[in-house]
Amino acid sequence: MKLKTFFLVALLSVAINSAAQEIPTGDLMVRNATVLTITNGTLENTDVLIQDGIITAVGEQLSASQDVPVIDATGMYVMPGIIDAHSHIGISNVNESSAPVTAQVSVGDVLNPYSIAIYRALAGGVTSSHVMHGSANVIGGQNETIKHRWGLLDPDELRMAGAPRTIKFALGENPTRVHGRGNNKRPASRMGVEYVLRETFAKAQRYQEAWAQYEENAKANPRAIPPAYNSQLEVMANILSGDILIHCHSYRADEILMLLGVLEDFGVDQITLQHVNEGFKIAPELAEFGATASVFADWWGYKFEVYYSTAYNAAILTRNGVLTSINSDSGELNRHLYHEAAKSQKYGDLSDDEALALITINPAIQLGIGDRIGSIEIGKEGDLAIFDRHPLSVYAINQKTVVDGIVYFDIETDTDDIRLIVDPESTVDTVVLHSHDDTHQCLYEGSLDLYDFLESN
Repeated sequence: MKLKTFFLVALLSVAINSAAQEIPTGDLMVRNATVLTITNGTLENTDVLIQDGIITAVGEQLSASQDVPVIDATGMYVMPGIIDAHSHIGISNVNESSAPVTAQVSVGDVLNPYSIAIYRALAGGVTSSHVMHGSANVIGGQNETIKHRWGLLDPDELRMAGAPRTIKFALGENPTRVHGRGNNKRPASRMGVEYVLRETFAKAQRYQEAWAQYEENAKANPRAIPPAYNSQLEVMANILSGDILIHCHSYRADEILMLLGVLEDFGVDQITLQHVNEGFKIAPELAEFGATASVFADWWGYKFEVYYSTAYNAAILTRNGVLTSINSDSGELNRHLYHEAAKSQKYGDLSDDEALALITINPAIQLGIGDRIGSIEIGKEGDLAIFDRHPLSVYAINQKTVVDGIVYFDIETDTDDIRLIVDPESTVDTVVLHSHDDTHQCLYEGSLDLYDFLESN
């Protein structure tokens, strides 16, 4: 127990330090805009007041002290900052592909505030991203929800403090290709994926039971011997207890139903299915389970298991009561999410609010932060995107992006080269030759170290 207690205390200390960290916040008045609240309809000629990073008023002709900066948004549209539920930006590694289960690792350990992809996301009105591991492993590791605070150089300042913990699972071709084909590791087949899941959950259950038994024994016997601490099984036990939310890379309907069966057997009832291209086939089953879905608008056909899909997917899932979002999985598509939402509206006849919810309040709910961001409401955090026309128009261009009440992107002051300047006297441990921020990254196995590159060439 002492070792476990040590780790818990260490984690708690990190959490307290993060929470205590001074994240810059700002005051801002946005005047006379068409405000797309998402949850309370569209408000014409409306002001939004942000104080100390929090929305404190929404209404007509609001008053504020003279030192509050003002944006005249006459003729413009203000919406909540866009949220990407599946991204790989702002990190220097994606996959720890050395084993089919690496639940103990975290992309939060490799946040890279210098990544230009963060600024590009801001240019598209995106204020938060759920930064995930890739899909090389059946259970890949823990993800991180970040805010796009471009220019802050401490990686911890990107974290959205207090956001629930999440973990990446993966089904299908990716984990079987990485491990089973050529590497002679499990899993080599879809049934092997299920076996890995069941075996790992069963180990976590026994681990959980062993610690519960020890804690019961310790009440009467202070010298009771604790089980060995296992960081991987500790994370899996946190999933069983509902403290970590699963986000699972998936495509085919049959394997998604397999996963739901596994989760049901182990008492896990919270999951967001990522990509879920064949979700339209099993929408009622997903709704009955309570699963949510984060899909592509019209991206498929790039490998065998993604040949069967439809641009109606988001609308079919929505109409069947499945909470659905649109994600990017790409540093390029990330800044076009409002276009992706518009595609789903065109094909699925969604209302404006339904389409914009796909990239705002719905991903926020899936990430467990729906009470903080995703809509324009009093008490929520001051994350906004300001467009020159309705954001579902193909002609719309984002003008300004606000995070915590601070303007982090302004098209009027945007310069040709927005790269952050590195202090020449600072220590640089690893040289990253490329980050692949502009490509599909689920199978990307990490940054290439310069010394490895030179040795291998």
